[in-house]
Amino acid sequence: MNLLAAMRYLAALHAHGHFARAAQACHITQPALSNALRALEAEFGVAIVRRGRVFAGFTPEGEQVLQTGLEMLQSEARLRQRLSAQAGQLQGQLRMAAVPTAMPMLLRFASLLRRQHPGLVPVLHAMSSPDIERGLEELSLDLALGYSDRIRRPRTHCAPQYQEHYYLLQAAPNPACVADSLHAAEPLGWAQAAQQPLCLLTPDMHNRQIVERSLLAVGVQVQPAMETNSVQALLQAVGEGQVASIVPGAVLATVRHTPGLRAWPLVEPVVESEVAFLYQQSQQGMPALEAARALMAQAEWQQQCLQHAGALAAAAPAAQA
Repeated sequence: MNLLAAMRYLAALHAHGHFARAAQACHITQPALSNALRALEAEFGVAIVRRGRVFAGFTPEGEQVLQTGLEMLQSEARLRQRLSAQAGQLQGQLRMAAVPTAMPMLLRFASLLRRQHPGLVPVLHAMSSPDIERGLEELSLDLALGYSDRIRRPRTHCAPQYQEHYYLLQAAPNPACVADSLHAAEPLGWAQAAQQPLCLLTPDMHNRQIVERSLLAVGVQVQPAMETNSVQALLQAVGEGQVASIVPGAVLATVRHTPGLRAWPLVEPVVESEVAFLYQQSQQGMPALEAARALMAQAEWQQQCLQHAGALAAAAPAAQA
């Protein structure tokens, strides 16, 4: 039995929670995956998987085997990365995630990292804050970009990157209005923004919770006209002209050059949320993660944060709301 391969199948089952999808992810048939897991159970003399008509989770012994398997796979990846770096070009995957509203910045970061290390393959996922923390804890993620105030586990290290600021985004009555000047509009109070029909992210999203707290601070109970768990769908809804939205600077920057949109910085109160890179302290020394940590300190990335996130710089004046 190939123990590493079996552990890889076990990790895939954990990640996908479904035998067929795990087999597909491993590029093998479902019977082959099931046979490998049964061989793993025979090897250790314990039941690892709870079986029914569908995958029903892991036994307590299976959880122990899974955790050891994840550590083995991480050690293998670390060794391969070190050997490739010694040979002259760092190679391997860097498994990364971001909360949906920070994904534009993670994409920019991954592009810079790939330029410096062409042998690295960033693998990016949009995930909720609890899923990110769980992924880091279980070693299924190497690095994430999310809200530092959501982290509860002491082994997760936070490296602050920027302060998230918020804007009311709306289609302009005059289609000739260009979004390149949208961030230069006069500041607007949260209470005034709430008077617009709003498309917001769904309540399970931390960004939505920030918006709700900010509106409650000015005595407004949010009543969205539309909800979505997709940032792309939210932006499309705003572009249709029937709703407005409240978005952070990193999302606003992605539509900066889209004609027909305008935005106002939200004040009264000014709300800021810290966005940080997150990783397990035990993973320091992983060559791909060390390359990413080095990039965090470089001026080129810090300039990206100033230009595309946080409080966006003003350009030409825009029309008033």
